[in-house]
Amino acid sequence: MTSERVDEGQQQGIQSIEVGARVLRALETGRGPLALSEVARRSDMHPAKVHRYLVSLVRVGLASQDGSSGRYDLGPAARRLGVEALRRTDAESVAAAHVSRLRDETGHTVDIAVWSDAGPVIVRWDSGAHALPMTVRVGSVLPLLDSALGQVFLANLPDVVTARALAGQQARHETRVLEPAAQAALLEAVRRDGHASALNNMIYGMSALAAPVFGADGQLALVIGLAVPAWMLEGGSPELAGALRTAAAAVSAELGYPGPGQAAGPTENPTVTDAGRS
Repeated sequence: MTSERVDEGQQQGIQSIEVGARVLRALETGRGPLALSEVARRSDMHPAKVHRYLVSLVRVGLASQDGSSGRYDLGPAARRLGVEALRRTDAESVAAAHVSRLRDETGHTVDIAVWSDAGPVIVRWDSGAHALPMTVRVGSVLPLLDSALGQVFLANLPDVVTARALAGQQARHETRVLEPAAQAALLEAVRRDGHASALNNMIYGMSALAAPVFGADGQLALVIGLAVPAWMLEGGSPELAGALRTAAAAVSAELGYPGPGQAAGPTENPTVTDAGRS
């Protein structure tokens, strides 16, 4: 008979399903086929018990077993579930819930930006408790090198995606022009730190922090940011930067990001083109 349990303060659940989920998570974190002993170790269960669960999971297609090596992996039904879950995931909606909490925790204005052919576009702007000298409208395109959001896009998208937008903004004097070495150093610092900051760049009296959010394919999905009165960032604010990075990491995890080292990073970032110097 299927075992059931009732935890105080929780709804009644089926314990065997929860145990089976532990086995599935062990297969997921293995990043490849695993021997029974390794699945047991990752599940923190006895191999004999894990084997019984694996037999059932293989029967329903959530796990598979290689006939020659005997190793176990996720099965076709698990892959179909993953694909469908990704199809139903709205990255902006997932990010919105996290940035709302970030706003409530910090008291600062939060924003979300996505990439467009013209550069970063604001798709969400939630004002916080601290007054700012300006409000950025949803739909606004931000300067690539003068905004923290723009710097994160430049640091994490391939050259072929960003070069044309950057050159166009520079040609229209919408963003600054940096020497190639200075631009490369700036973007490398953004990648190293996991966030970008801009102090009094777009308008005097307002500064910003921004951090990348990655999707299940390991590529940049969107960027989230904090808009802060400039005086609050003049001496640096590791607490705010840390809170922002934590929120971005939580969004990435919910979108299925496999983590750094599991996917290739961006190509070398664009240098200033001749058009950008005009």
